[in-house]
Amino acid sequence: MNIKTLINRTLFLLFLASNYSCEKLVEIDSPTDKLVREEVFNNDQTAISAMDGIYNELFQADFSSGSRSSVTVLGGLSSDNVQYLNSGNINMMQFQEHEIDPSNPGNLQLWTSAYNIIYLCNSLIEGLENSSSIDAALQQQLEGEARFVRAFSYFQLVNLYGEVPLILNTDYRENALKPRVEVDEIYNLIEEDLLISSETLSSSYRNSERTSGNKFGANALLARVYLYQEDWQKAEDYSSQVINETASYEILDNLDDVFLANSREAIWQISPIGGGGIASNTNDGSMFIIDPFFSFFATLKLDASIIPEFIESDIRRQNWVGYNSSKDAFFSHKYKIDASSEFPIKEYSMVLRLAEQYLIRAEARANLGKINDALNDLDVIRKRAGLPALTESTPGIAEEELMEKIFRQRRLELFTEWGHRWFDLKRTDRTTNVFGNNSTWQNTDILYPIPAEEISKNPNLIQNDGY
Repeated sequence: MNIKTLINRTLFLLFLASNYSCEKLVEIDSPTDKLVREEVFNNDQTAISAMDGIYNELFQADFSSGSRSSVTVLGGLSSDNVQYLNSGNINMMQFQEHEIDPSNPGNLQLWTSAYNIIYLCNSLIEGLENSSSIDAALQQQLEGEARFVRAFSYFQLVNLYGEVPLILNTDYRENALKPRVEVDEIYNLIEEDLLISSETLSSSYRNSERTSGNKFGANALLARVYLYQEDWQKAEDYSSQVINETASYEILDNLDDVFLANSREAIWQISPIGGGGIASNTNDGSMFIIDPFFSFFATLKLDASIIPEFIESDIRRQNWVGYNSSKDAFFSHKYKIDASSEFPIKEYSMVLRLAEQYLIRAEARANLGKINDALNDLDVIRKRAGLPALTESTPGIAEEELMEKIFRQRRLELFTEWGHRWFDLKRTDRTTNVFGNNSTWQNTDILYPIPAEEISKNPNLIQNDGY
């Protein structure tokens, strides 16, 4: 049996062991579930394959795939960075216009795909805990990776929906009626998972590529979590741990190298290889690139408001922004390949990268009153973009002005990546300033609606205000 077949078979078994994913699985008898779980976790290789199967599933799962119902696309539409080219597509336009119907299919796919990944992680954690056949060090490693992916999935859910059900096991009957819990409780679980991951995971990557969780991936996500919670000191501390790991990570001078597979700026990527179907380059590339010869397939363009934000000397405007004359549209060109048939695979989907850590630390330091240190961090990003150093041009800058410059660089550096702009606008209370003139905007639009189908199945789920 080759490794790809083993991974696919093990992932299927893990789906069965989770006793979830679709309602047919509710009918599985306990003895069968026990046998399946034993088969997955009776040796090191199948346990490893189960974890690799979860990484592969991330490329297929809607919320993490980079495709139409992903956080990147839908979060981009909700922000002021991305627009949908086909205004006749009501389901997609609802995200852009902040008029999301609870029955919107993209919203349902976003929710259910994240919870499917969480169930897979729960199943793997349970299987490892109940196994006496797995090497102890490997068991600790795989549990750390599963907790890392689970924390990442909950981070997306809590920032999109606010209060959500906290699912920590694979008991479908128990979980089917779980109510939503407070945001702080979700963040407590995220923090706990990531701290365990940071302690148990190696500094290196288990599979030799940057597609598995490691210590610095956990630290990078912890830095973001603490930033969102305004724990400035911890945000500075954890981002510093990643930034200081110069043996593994660096800011790349060539912008065209940043999104390549296993680039040294990458902290964690999702590989399209082994994710099921025909191996391809990223969905991100296919969604955002407007091909000059097949522009009728184009779906997304950059919002006109972001283009003037790039000053003339900003090389990100030259390298990461394309223009299609037939559509009269600017588009995100961070990924250079959109053809699924191009081999070998050159690009992986970027999830965590070093540039964000500098921006996190700059914001944390600014809030801690460490203005010069914050300027130095911001200048790392600005210099790479071909912009003049602020430490030389704006001595004695006020904290408020510095914060505006940090947020501007977050927009220009992280556009069309994982809904960063949407999350930034919400966490800094800037949504009304940006969208307040839109006739469809209401303050309750900062959260997506709980999918109507989920509420119909679980009477304990209460809908978000405004829907």
